[in-house]
Parts: sequence; C-alpha cells; structure tokens
Amino acid sequence: MKWTSFPAALLCFALAGSIQAQQQQPKQEDLPQAPTPNPAVLMTLAEGVTVERATPGALPLSIDDAIERGLKRNVDIIVATENQKLVHGQVLTVKNNLLPSVSATARTSTQETNLAALGFKPQSIKIPGFTGTFPSIVKVDVTSAQLNLDQQLFNVPAYYMYRAAQKADEVASWSMLNQRGTVALNVGTQYLRAVADASEIENAQALVKADEVALHQAQASHDAGVGTHLDVLRARVQLQTQQQALINAENTFAKDKIALNRLIGLPAEQELQLTDKAPFAEFAAMPIDQAMTLAFERRKDLRSLQAQEELAGRTLKAVKYERLPSLSFSGNYGVVGETQGLYHGVFGALGKLSFPIFEEGQLRGEREVAESQITGLHQQIASLKVSIEQQIRASMMDVATANALVLVAQSNVALATQALQDTTDRYAAGVDDNLPVVQAQATLAAAQSQLVQTLYQYNQAKLQLARNTGVVETQYKVYLGR
Repeated sequence: MKWTSFPAALLCFALAGSIQAQQQQPKQEDLPQAPTPNPAVLMTLAEGVTVERATPGALPLSIDDAIERGLKRNVDIIVATENQKLVHGQVLTVKNNLLPSVSATARTSTQETNLAALGFKPQSIKIPGFTGTFPSIVKVDVTSAQLNLDQQLFNVPAYYMYRAAQKADEVASWSMLNQRGTVALNVGTQYLRAVADASEIENAQALVKADEVALHQAQASHDAGVGTHLDVLRARVQLQTQQQALINAENTFAKDKIALNRLIGLPAEQELQLTDKAPFAEFAAMPIDQAMTLAFERRKDLRSLQAQEELAGRTLKAVKYERLPSLSFSGNYGVVGETQGLYHGVFGALGKLSFPIFEEGQLRGEREVAESQITGLHQQIASLKVSIEQQIRASMMDVATANALVLVAQSNVALATQALQDTTDRYAAGVDDNLPVVQAQATLAAAQSQLVQTLYQYNQAKLQLARNTGVVETQYKVYLGR
C-alpha cells in the first residue's frame, strides 16, 4: 500500500496554524494556580479536580511571586503545553513510518474434524497392501511462530513529511513561550493596578483624617463665636465627599485583588497583602534599531510564523517528490508444525516498487495549496515585522510621555501640599474662612490621584515595551527598575 505524506503534513500545518491563531488573540483573563500548593489547603472535587483553598489571614505576595505563580499555573500555558505534547506525538507517529516495523506473532490451535460428516467414506479408498482403517474423526494441534519486518527503503516524501512534522513541533513550542509572555504581562499589569488602588486608599485615608481635623476646627470656631455655620457645613461636606472617595477606592481595590487571584490561581476569597510598592525608576530606552533587532530575535509570535513558513516549505518539497517512485520491503520468517510433533521453517520476502500513475491532478492541486500557504505566511511575516516596529515606537513614546507626566504629577502634589498648608494656616489664624481650605484639599486629592495613575501608566508602558521586544517574562525586573 502506498504511503502518502501530504495529507498528514497538512494536518500538522493546520494544527500549527490553529495554535498560532490562538497566540495572536491572547485572553486578558487567565486561570493559573500556585506553583507549590500546600496539601493541607487543597480540596478535591468529585470529578477529581484539585483546587486550592483560601488560607487564613492575608497571603504576602510580591510581584515576583505573582508572576511566578501565573507562569506555572496559567490555564492558557497548560493548554499550550498540552498542544505541544499533541504535536510531539504526531511527530513520533510520522517518524515511525520511516523506521523498520517489526512484529512477532505466535499462534496455537486445536481442531477436531468429523470426516464422515463431511462426506468422507473410508471404504471407498482401496490401497493395495493396506489393511488398516481410516479414522472418521481427526484431531490436529498446530503451533506456529513468525517474525515480520516492514521497511521503507526509498520514500522521499515520507522524509520531508517527517521534517515538516518536526517544524510543527517547533511552532507549538514557540506558541507556548509566547503565551508565557502574555501571562507575565497580564499578571504584572494587574499587580501594578492593585498597588495603585492601595495607594489611592492611603491617600484617601490621609485626606479623611485631615478633613476630620478641619471639621473639628470649624466646629470649635463656631462654638467660640468666631466662625460661621457655613464653615461647618463646608467642612462636613468635604469630609463626607472624601469618605465616599475612600469607600469607592476600597471597593475597586477589593475587585482588583479578586481579578489578581484569578490570574494566579487563588480562590476569590483569598486575602492578599501586596508587599511591593509601585516602583519608579527612569528607564533609559535603547536605540530603536537595537530594540528592533532584539524583537526580531525574541518575539515568539514572529519566530512561530517563521517556523510555520519553514514547515510549509518542507511540505512543498514533500509534494514535489511525490512523483518519485517509492521502494519498500516486507518479509517474515517463522516455524510451523504439530504442537507435539515436528516443526518446519517458513519464510516469505516481498519487495514493492510503487509509481504514481494518473495522479497528476491531485499532485498539482496539493502543490498549489502548499505554495499558497508559503506566500500567505511570507506576507504575514512581513506585516508582523512592520507591526513590531510600530508597536515598539509607540511603546517608547508611551514610556517617555508617562515619565514626563510622573515628574509633573510629583511637582503638582508638592505644590498642592504646600498650598493646603498655607490655606490651613490662614484659616487657623482667622484671616480667611475655610473655603480656600476645602478647595486646596480637593486640589491635593486630584493631584495625588493623578500621580498614582501616571505612575501606574508609566510602569505599565514599560511592561508593554518589554512585551513588544519579547523579553517581558525574563527581564520585567530590568524594565521596572527593581
């Protein structure tokens, strides 16, 4: 039977393409789990799925711990790893077609035949000099053992099919590595988002305390007859407004921690203690040409497309060589005989030379499909390289802009703090009412919130730049300045 290579190669190619499509549209939410969970905090569901229980108290968590958990337990990484195993299994299957196929069989049988029932009549046989009788029931015990060998001696399409399957395995590997970068970016971004929420809460709590002091001062001035009831109302409204801001900030922080728990595989009720603060370190951006060179070497989506192009090229070679004849050999050797008697050796040998005849239409069609795949992948690679340059340039602009915004926001906070102190002193001295104090507090709250947001945007932009250059999972600490 002729062994064809092209349909199997297309299968590997289609699988690699589906993996690539998955990696180009990464999910924003993943379901990782702790890398080394404590058996004491695990429970097993009826279906056999093990999940981690919440531990009592807050779990200390750094950004390094969070990313490590995500990289080990993220569901997309697990799926990509299993896809890689699937493709590797297909590679072994294809490889087996090039290796000798050896099998051994052994058989024993017992058969009893009633000759009379089959119409055999011993009396009809006349043998001169024979005076015995023929039994009407015959029992035969036969045992045989045989060793079989099948080998492809010359099959060029099979060889290039195996080479194509190897590239499909490489495509799956690059897809898995690309998913790791996506997970590192998502977990790092979510951690920084939660850290920004914690900073918002700290600022809101400080302003609430300041507003409480201002309310007490306004009430004391009113009771002493030197202040107005309007001052008290203003102070109370400002305090309640800031309390509302604090409640909203705490709610946002709680929801973002739940989202972080989901990304790192912890139960939603697990309380977290974020041990890292929002880092601020000015990033010395590398020249654009160096960044492009780094991205072309480290971007896993680009490397995956390039591997797919090589896969398609080897598939095309397999198609071209399908016009060549294939040569195969099969043979067997064994023994057969009565179970309690003599055994005799038996063997067989067969050489097979196959030529494709009347298959020109199919071969041309397969070649056109393979050529169109190569052309399409070449265009995708060229387009992705342009997109990589665009992404890197945009990320560098975002980093530079966010850095400048952080410096301005820090200056605004310092100025707003000084303005609040001056207006508070004027109010305490009785020079002015508390309206400027309320306005100064609102200005400070806005400045602090803007600083928190710009600092988050700055760190997130650096993580995105690391992702666009293909090194976020290994060099995120360098980009964050930790």
